Amino acid sequence: MRNILVTGGTGFIGSNLSARLLELGYIVRILRRPDSDLRVIKGLDVEHRFGDIRDAESLQKAMDGCDTVFHTAAIVTFARKVKALQHEVNVLGTRNVVSASLSSHVERLVFTSSIAALGHPSPGEIATELTAYNRGLHTGYKLSKHLAEKEVLAGVEKGLNAVIVNPSVVIGERDIRMHGGQLLREARRGLLPFYLAGGMNIAYVGDVVRGHISAAMKGRTGERYILGGHNLTHKEIFRRVAQLVGGRPPFAKLPTPLLRFGTIVIERVCDVVGIEPLISSDMVAEAGMYNWFSSEKAKQELDYTVTSFDKTILAAYRWYKENGIL
Repeated sequence: MRNILVTGGTGFIGSNLSARLLELGYIVRILRRPDSDLRVIKGLDVEHRFGDIRDAESLQKAMDGCDTVFHTAAIVTFARKVKALQHEVNVLGTRNVVSASLSSHVERLVFTSSIAALGHPSPGEIATELTAYNRGLHTGYKLSKHLAEKEVLAGVEKGLNAVIVNPSVVIGERDIRMHGGQLLREARRGLLPFYLAGGMNIAYVGDVVRGHISAAMKGRTGERYILGGHNLTHKEIFRRVAQLVGGRPPFAKLPTPLLRFGTIVIERVCDVVGIEPLISSDMVAEAGMYNWFSSEKAKQELDYTVTSFDKTILAAYRWYKENGIL
């Protein structure tokens, strides 16, 4: 591994990955659109190639001379209005990456999937890489990641040396689009008066990045590796985040049926006025569940390590404060 292409290099995971690869002495090239937001890669000595994973020709040119590809590019949202575009980018774009990787004879492709591409665990259980997808065929982001994995595995059948990593809910520096970081923002503003039943797995972006690099070096072809962190209840997460960032902790549990009903009302009102709702039915479909995942396979095969929950939250919070975001 020497000359590396990172798709999605201006995104959350891609920018952190690019920064770490540079620190380790690798030559890093990113594929980006001409109008990409460059704030999170400011000061990074990466080579820029203009293009789009939907454009096979630009993708092929970007891979020229690269031995390793980290495919992190994706549309990460649960918004309904971009469902078709999300499929085009996340699924068909991944098909293009696989095809270009085969044509370019890259030595290793690491695909950034998600725990959303796996199944959610049965009550009382913790999901692993073997938990079958069971999130339905009418979802947006979750289904797109599931189908994208199939594109990668189809490439493996054709001889592609590829490995899949499945990050959980990732929090950390450079998350300007507020994916996992939205939790910190709302907690800081005191906008989390309620918590939900169930729980989720929170991972630190630094751990996830190191997991990507280890997967490139040690991962077994065609295998998945969950890159997770801590399995906590929503109550534990909301309360501890509020304490760490100086916000107001939630004081009551919001009944899941009430949340789902409220989401339907919000979606219908937003449809009438022509705006995208901040919350969607797809987003709350698994509300109340314990979406807990095991990273034991990554720990055993990739030497994956997990940063403490408090350090994860504080690292992200410091970065937001230093950059005037919170």
